[in-house]
Amino acid sequence: MFKYKCLNPIAKVGLNNFSDQYQAVDNIDDADGVLVRSANMNEMEFSDNLLAIARAGAGVNNIPVDRCADEGIVVFNTPGANANGVKEMVIAAMLIASRDIIGGVQWVSANAGDPEIAKLTEKTKKKFAGTEIAGKKLGIIGLGAIGVRVANAARNLGMEVFGYDPYLSVDAAWSLSSDVKHVTNVDDIYSKCDIITIHVPALDNTKGMVNAEAIAKMKKGVILINLARDILCNEADVLSGINSGKIRKYVTDFPNTVIAGHDGCIVIPHLGASTEESEDNCAVKAVLQMKDYLENGNIVNSVNMPRCEQGICTGPRIAIIHKNVAGMIGQFTQVLGNDGYNISNMTNKSRGDHAYTIIDVESTISDDIIKKLKKIDDVIRVRVVRKDV
Repeated sequence: MFKYKCLNPIAKVGLNNFSDQYQAVDNIDDADGVLVRSANMNEMEFSDNLLAIARAGAGVNNIPVDRCADEGIVVFNTPGANANGVKEMVIAAMLIASRDIIGGVQWVSANAGDPEIAKLTEKTKKKFAGTEIAGKKLGIIGLGAIGVRVANAARNLGMEVFGYDPYLSVDAAWSLSSDVKHVTNVDDIYSKCDIITIHVPALDNTKGMVNAEAIAKMKKGVILINLARDILCNEADVLSGINSGKIRKYVTDFPNTVIAGHDGCIVIPHLGASTEESEDNCAVKAVLQMKDYLENGNIVNSVNMPRCEQGICTGPRIAIIHKNVAGMIGQFTQVLGNDGYNISNMTNKSRGDHAYTIIDVESTISDDIIKKLKKIDDVIRVRVVRKDV
């Protein structure tokens, strides 16, 4: 019986994927796996029972990823599960920033009681006139699951699209419209584009990437969209850009006291991925990834461990999280060989300082052999996925 804890409400369509071999628990210390959305886990202490944390979403800044790796806890996320919801919000952001739809609607509401509102509308509407997005140059920083969808949709809307991503994956490249211009220098995005949208993770080297220096390179009247993470933009510099007329509109999904209510800022209450469909997709993906790890030992879409798969577990299987140092595989095979275990299949993958090994053997796994494997230097966690044939 596996036990799981939900730290946030998780869509039922996801939880329905758990079989009767899974039990929800109230105490996180009893859980083999944790499902989370926005709850802050950074200050939490974890019991030895915890094997996995699955984030129903892409960002994991609310989870102590590195500490989890050192404790042998695999952290999953669900990249791409909410991509369509965010893509649609980006398209909406471009439209409401290019045309003063919000200002126009607010004017109508303010004058709703005026019997002459119809006549006044014809005289006033020019104040809210904007520009169309067709024919405009859109710059996309980050061509992951969301960025690629935005690029392709923008091309279908008649925009000229430029994309920047030094780490463009093969899958993303295959999905990207051939009409998108892939640039190798982000300065080309800043200098050429009428609208710029950011779709990169929050890392040390991306924090504050849109600052006074970047803004100075942008076209006058640029529209800047940030539905990724608030810390990607230096908001004091953005406000200076708005006040100087360099930035026409700043659209963000992250309200705070610096930008909320400021002229030139359109601040959305974190709705980018808040659709029923996105929440359902994230929940399903998080649950299935956690199940695959708990039941089979497979790791897919982990942010702190390598991708490592060895199919469905049909017999005795051992999973080992360890440091990525030389000689580990030899030590595992020697310990198993000395005790008469024949290895039928083995997979090893590494990522940074950590590595993961899945070993299938042909006889029942004893408690003694697990103790011997745990005693090997630089082993972090040894888990029996299935004990017997």
